[in-house]
Amino acid sequence: MHLIVGLGNPGSKYQGNRHNIGFMAVDEIVRRHGFSPWRKRFQGETSEGVLEGEKVLVLKPMTYMNESGRSVGEAMRFYDVDPANLLVLYDELDLEPGKMRVKLGGGAAGHNGIRSMIAHCGPYFVRVRLGIGHPGDKAMVHPHVLSDFAKADKAWLEPLLDAVADHIPLLVKGDEGSFQNKVHLALNPAPEKPPKKAEN
Repeated sequence: MHLIVGLGNPGSKYQGNRHNIGFMAVDEIVRRHGFSPWRKRFQGETSEGVLEGEKVLVLKPMTYMNESGRSVGEAMRFYDVDPANLLVLYDELDLEPGKMRVKLGGGAAGHNGIRSMIAHCGPYFVRVRLGIGHPGDKAMVHPHVLSDFAKADKAWLEPLLDAVADHIPLLVKGDEGSFQNKVHLALNPAPEKPPKKAEN
């Protein structure tokens, strides 16, 4: 079984925050692939479905970001999920808005949700880092992540969420390279070549 986790904060107050891009991404995965309705379990909300013939549980921890690992650890233990089959989607300050990177393992890099995940689940899970950009000043980081996406951000946010949801089956299959590549191509389509001029 695969466990796909989106990180965010619960409640309508935080719904549109940059910090909640993980919730937004898994909402789109559930919608796109026709997963079951959300239900409350494991101190969070869960939805179930199948991708690439694999049973998948999607989880949104409702513990607040800095306690996310409690909820995820509970679900992992219940289903005996291998850490390599745990995929976590979250906001990344050190990536430009609309960029995405995948990596296995590593430290928390100052992200409280990931720090909690490492404490409860160990470090060896797959991270899908969704770029929200850095405000440029360390003092502005907190208000930046806890403020809503601007209307102008929709131009890159919606295509990013669409591309991640479309190609997530590749990641479930363990094909990280193809997943990154397909998302990148969806967001940066090759320019059309001009038609060749007819030779006289």
